[in-house]
Amino acid sequence: MARKPKKAKSSGAPAWMATYSDLMSLLLTFFVLLFSMSSVSEEQFKAVAESLRVALAGSSNDSILEDNGSTISDLNTTEVEDIDQANPEDLTVEDSESVESTNVIPQEVQELYETANKYMAENGIESDLTISRDTEGVYIDIQESILFTSGNADITASGEETLSKLSGLFDLFDNKIVVEGYTDNVPINNSKFSSNWELSTGRAVSVLRYLSEERGVSPNRLAAKGYGEHSPQVANDSDENRALNRRVNVIIMYEDREEVDNGE
Repeated sequence: MARKPKKAKSSGAPAWMATYSDLMSLLLTFFVLLFSMSSVSEEQFKAVAESLRVALAGSSNDSILEDNGSTISDLNTTEVEDIDQANPEDLTVEDSESVESTNVIPQEVQELYETANKYMAENGIESDLTISRDTEGVYIDIQESILFTSGNADITASGEETLSKLSGLFDLFDNKIVVEGYTDNVPINNSKFSSNWELSTGRAVSVLRYLSEERGVSPNRLAAKGYGEHSPQVANDSDENRALNRRVNVIIMYEDREEVDNGE
C-alpha cells in the first residue's frame, strides 16, 4: 500500500494568540490613558493624546480623533479643572464674570458701608467698633467689654453711650436691623443663664430693647438672634481669641427693593 503523506506541523503561535496580544495592547493603552487623565497633567495628557493620534492615524493631521477639526491634543485642559482652583490670570472673561458674580457687593450695601464708616468717624466711635460688609448687608461688631460685664446681659454705662451714638446711624436708613449675640466656649451656669445659648440671646435682646425703648428705633425693623459658642469668629484657643468671640453684631440688612416690590 502507498503510504499517506504526513501533514506538515504548523509553526509559530496559534491564531488566537495574535488577537489576544492585540487585546492586551489595547487594554494597556487604555489604562495608561486613564492614568494620565487622572493626574490632570496637561503635559502628560497631550503626550498620550499625541501618541494615540499617531498610532491610529499616522503622522498626518487627518485623525479619526478629530472633532470639528480639533484633535485630542488640541483640547483645552482648563475645561476639566475646577474653576475655583484655576489661576485667575488663566480665566477667560466669561469665567471671571461667573466667579465674581457670586461675590459682588450690591451698590446699596456699598453705600451703606461708606455712610456708616463716615458716621462712625464723625462721632468718634470708629475705634470701638469693627465694620465689614458682604452681599447680605453691613456688619458692625461690638466687643463684649464695651457693652457688658462678664457673664451678664445688662448693658453698662459705656455700652449705652456707644449704642446711643450708634443709633443715630440707623435713623439714616429704613433697612431692617438684626442683632446677633455670640459667646466663647467657656461654659456658664448661674442664676440668670444656664448656658451660652441663653447668655448670647439675652445680650442680643438687651441691645434690641435699648435701641427700641431708649433710642426710638421702630420695633418692626428689629430682630435678635443668639448663637452661643457655636459660631466663633476665631478658634477658642487663647484668652485673646475668646475675647474676640464674645461680641454682638448689629447688622444693617440689605433688602432687594425689586424683589420686595414684586412680592417675591
